[in-house]
Parts: sequence; C-alpha cells; structure tokens
Amino acid sequence: MTVEQATQSLPPAEFLQLAGHPLRWQLLDELAKSDRAVHELTGLVGEAQNLVSYHLGKLRDAGLVTMRRSSADGRDSYYAADLTRISAVLVATGQALHPGLIPIPPSSRRGRRRASRVLFLCTGNSARSQMAEALAVQRSEGAVHAESAGSHPKPLHANAIRVMREQYDIDLSGHESKHLGVFADRRFDWVITLCDKVREVCPEFPGRPETIHWSMADPAAGHTGARASYPAFRRTAAELEARIEFLLAVLADGPHAT
Repeated sequence: MTVEQATQSLPPAEFLQLAGHPLRWQLLDELAKSDRAVHELTGLVGEAQNLVSYHLGKLRDAGLVTMRRSSADGRDSYYAADLTRISAVLVATGQALHPGLIPIPPSSRRGRRRASRVLFLCTGNSARSQMAEALAVQRSEGAVHAESAGSHPKPLHANAIRVMREQYDIDLSGHESKHLGVFADRRFDWVITLCDKVREVCPEFPGRPETIHWSMADPAAGHTGARASYPAFRRTAAELEARIEFLLAVLADGPHAT
C-alpha cells in the first residue's frame, strides 16, 4: 500500500481519532504482539466482552485489524493487527503533518540485530513453519537461528518447496519434518505458533521464551490438489514475509524485546 492509498482509505485525522481511543489503542497494542481471541483480549484489557467486540468492530471496519475463524475451534475467532496497513497509515499521517516525518524502515536496523533463537511451530511442519524458518534466516542474513517443528509431522508439501524456490530463491528440498518433541530440551528466545491447533498443545520450553501466536490458515486445506492450492501457498508465504520483517525489527532491540 502506498502513502497516497493509505491517506485516501483512512485520512490522518480519522486514523488519529480511531487509534487514539484508549481502549482501541490497548487492543492494537496487544494484537501487535500476538494474534488473540476475544476472551483473551477481555482479560488483557480488563473490559467486558461486548465492549471489546464493539471496538474490535471499529478497528476491523477501518482495516486495521483482521479476523479469521479458529481452525482448532470453529466457534472461536482470532484477531490480528494488520501491521502492514498500520505502517502505511502511520507514514501517511506523519507526512501529512510534515514531509520530514518519515519513520526508519525495519530493514535499516539489520546492522544492529542481535542473534536470536526462534522456533516456529505448526501442525504438520510441512509448509507454514518450514517457510517461516527459511524466511527468518534469509531476511535476517543469518543473524536469527531459526528452527521449525510440528505436533503431527508429515512430508514437506511440494508447493512449499516450489513457492520458496520461485519467489525467494530458497531451496527447501532437503528439509525434513520434525516433531516438536525434538526440541523439548532446547532453549529458544521466541516460540511462534502458526496454527490454532498446535497452539492448544504447545509445551513449555526451557528458559521461558517469549511465546506469540500467528493465526494462519493451512494453505493446503480445502484444495483438491497441488495446482489448486498453489495461490494459497503464495499468499501464505507473502504473509509470513511481512510478519517476519516486523518481527526482525523487534529482534533488533534484543532477544526478549516486546
């Protein structure tokens, strides 16, 4: 999204009024850290569910927050902050006030990045977590030591290999799926769950790592074959790339920065 598109879709004054509400700012703050269900947000902000749902609706209408049904429990939903859109709107808001108000892009922090150990988890370790592991290593230029695993490992999906090769010049063909138990005694700075099902069974890891959740749909689900599911894999890879860029900006300030 360009600065012009951001300004047109959400004028600066409207954004400031929307995000400046204390409760909505609290919700954005929590969702910027991790995807959350409504019942989790009510506990974190200390407000009733109907009030939280009302303000989440306002943020969704403005396109600052997204929602998707949980793959673990279809009666529940996960909310996520659209950091890419929020970033564009913030840039547009700053430039509307003064052209010199341009934020430092996450990529410019790479020189200050400290080494961090990150574990990505999904159910099968066949797509999402494998792609996330590879992107974290590539985008951090090796500063991030990433691993991935699953609660019910299955062979690497052909489309995960294809999309990473075609879009990012990364070769996953030699990667193998692993059970999360392999890392039971390993210490990580961050443990990131990428699907709702694995979040429900995620064990505790030594050293009390920072744990966050990215509620992402299985790109292979609901498709009859590899050809039909390939567009979903491309979208998943693009979402992972965006999320990881924001994660790397946080890691630049230290292993447990929030």
